[in-house]
Amino acid sequence: MTATPETAAPATAAQEAAAPATATPANGARETRGHRDPQAGPPPGILAVVFTALFLAGLVLSAVLAGGEPFPSPFGSTDSVTAYFRDHTGAIRVSGALQFAASVPLAIYAATVSARLHKLGVRAPGATIALAGGALASAFLACSGLVTWVLSRPEVAGHGEVVRALQYLAFGLGGPGHVVLLGLLVAGIAVPGLLARLLPRALAVAGLVVAALAELSTLVLLVDGAALLLPIARFAGLLWLIAAGFLLPRRRVRAEV
Repeated sequence: MTATPETAAPATAAQEAAAPATATPANGARETRGHRDPQAGPPPGILAVVFTALFLAGLVLSAVLAGGEPFPSPFGSTDSVTAYFRDHTGAIRVSGALQFAASVPLAIYAATVSARLHKLGVRAPGATIALAGGALASAFLACSGLVTWVLSRPEVAGHGEVVRALQYLAFGLGGPGHVVLLGLLVAGIAVPGLLARLLPRALAVAGLVVAALAELSTLVLLVDGAALLLPIARFAGLLWLIAAGFLLPRRRVRAEV
């Protein structure tokens, strides 16, 4: 029996009703539920983990290669600092290379999170502050890594005054310079995360505390004892960026009335 147009119409309607629903965004693109947005970028939580792993690997491997001897403080004696850089060039080279490598996922993290905040409807300066802070923190870390790599060259390690000057420069770039700007990245995410309820309240408030500690580490440039703020703000910031990267939503969920 041949189906007539009248008998085929109900079947077509039934097939359309059974087909999976698709959402049509405002820009006209069709997005099937469960499909990942191709413009969402890499997962920021994974980027934060990679950044943290590379940075920590630089600390651990350099200590192992140096026979357990810790990286010298810039506030130590000139003789001990010069001896370390002269005797452990391999450890210093690894430390500088991994610091430089860690700057790459940090820059991508900042760009991805900033784009996601814009997509979530954040029009306040927070998203731009996060991008600027993250990009500058990445640049300062990269420069610190390159200066550290220069310190690993044998022809440099033999000149005590040059070693001291380059160590202070590497410390300034990768210490207060990097940490203060990392605080801007944290603040740029935490503020809209709190005001727009994009992050759990406790996490957003913790981010504001971490950002405040990071900004206070500017005091290291005036008071040597304030250097204790650097590891606290740095490692707390790393943990916070990982948590925020995984918990920041991809899309805004509106409550149904």
